[in-house]
Amino acid sequence: MRWTLRGNSSFGCHRRLGYATNAGVSRQHCNQRSGRPGLAGSNRLDNHQLTLGAFSSLIISDDCVGDTATDSPYLEITMSDAFYHRGLTIEVDLDFPRATIEGLKVPKRELSRLFRPRDSDRKKTERVLLHCKQLIDSSPAFHKREEARREHLKKLKEGVEEWNKWREENPQIRPLLYNSDLREKTIGKRLNRVNFANAVLINADLRGQNFRSASFHEANLGGAKLHGADLTAAVFCRADLYETEMPKAKLIRTNLQGTQLAKTDFSRARLDKCKVYGMSAWDLKFDRTTQKNLLIRYRSQASNRNKQDSIATELEVDDLQVAQFIYMLLNNQNLRTVINAATSSIVLILGRFSKKRKKVLDAMREELRSMKGSYVPILFDFKPSHKRDLSETIQLLANLSKLVIADLSDAKSIPQELSQIVPNLPSVPIQPILLARQKEYAMFEHWRRYPWVLPEFKYKNKAHLLQCLKQKVIQPAVTRREFASR
Repeated sequence: MRWTLRGNSSFGCHRRLGYATNAGVSRQHCNQRSGRPGLAGSNRLDNHQLTLGAFSSLIISDDCVGDTATDSPYLEITMSDAFYHRGLTIEVDLDFPRATIEGLKVPKRELSRLFRPRDSDRKKTERVLLHCKQLIDSSPAFHKREEARREHLKKLKEGVEEWNKWREENPQIRPLLYNSDLREKTIGKRLNRVNFANAVLINADLRGQNFRSASFHEANLGGAKLHGADLTAAVFCRADLYETEMPKAKLIRTNLQGTQLAKTDFSRARLDKCKVYGMSAWDLKFDRTTQKNLLIRYRSQASNRNKQDSIATELEVDDLQVAQFIYMLLNNQNLRTVINAATSSIVLILGRFSKKRKKVLDAMREELRSMKGSYVPILFDFKPSHKRDLSETIQLLANLSKLVIADLSDAKSIPQELSQIVPNLPSVPIQPILLARQKEYAMFEHWRRYPWVLPEFKYKNKAHLLQCLKQKVIQPAVTRREFASR
């Protein structure tokens, strides 16, 4: 199952432009961006110069402006594959195609020259990554970043007290400590209470380090190694933990509010009494992980106009990923929004997934994605949950769907699937389709007496189906749905 989210949203996405916020010791420093000399001396660069200046040559072209969901031509908010190179984020999306370095787009004409006619997606990604890495390595501004990184590492080795004092005196500087080895045996220092707010710690080696009461507020720890680290009472508010490795880490009373967790490895880690409100959790790895007493503390949205009258709510759960769902259940307004969004856009596609038949279903899914009307097609070609059988999973998805398209061609499991959906969901239209030279399976005649099962549309081939998809398949089902809701 594939969910695609594009548009003006930050849910589950990366902060790409580091100069958008520069968090210092306190919140009041977050909006200060430049203007004060920093550690780099005569070569000082604020974070804006270190990112935008390094790649300004990439965006001065007609095909790089616009095509974004915000007012800035430099911002990209989409779901794509993220990679790291020398402390910078490279994101690749082959659907467009598009590649960005710290949110700055690589010209499309440069990308098109990289591809060969028979390249697989993996090969294309490798070519784009190599090109982006070459752009980074050849940039003069990157060498200035490296100079700043060495200076910042030198300052950190002076001790936590000196480091925190320097951070307070220079709130406009974003610390660059990417690819750095910060283990205690390497730098000779414990880093408890260290101020790493807004620091770039991409691919840093932090294994076994003591970070008790440390601040990682809005820091980027993408790909960082925190194996066995002590993170007791540490603050990760709005930090980026994409693909961060945290096996055997100790997270006790750790603040994870607003943290972005994606592909984060918590194997054999201990999470106890952590604050988790506002975090996003996707594809997390749990293997013998201890999770308990995770605290969700929030104020009711119903009283936003008068915050003094708002009611604080607390609840505890024992699973990070369950925390988001439980919050939606308790906050009825959010739950209604999620359900309404799903039932107004999801199209469930059922059928036979042999190699030949799946090509037709895949083509139909792609056509639905391209249609105006915000359809989210779900092609059921994935394994059901180990706690639910196939029929339960199908029924659950159908309950969330605007309509169901059932391809009866070469029917195998479709009879069982329809038997779970048709009698129980009168509000969900079922649009059967069938290859013209075939006949529907024998028992399908039974379902024709249900008004929400529409007459089957017979298509000659894949091209014919795609040509008639909107008018003969989608529109009748939408009309039926609107009629039933009156």
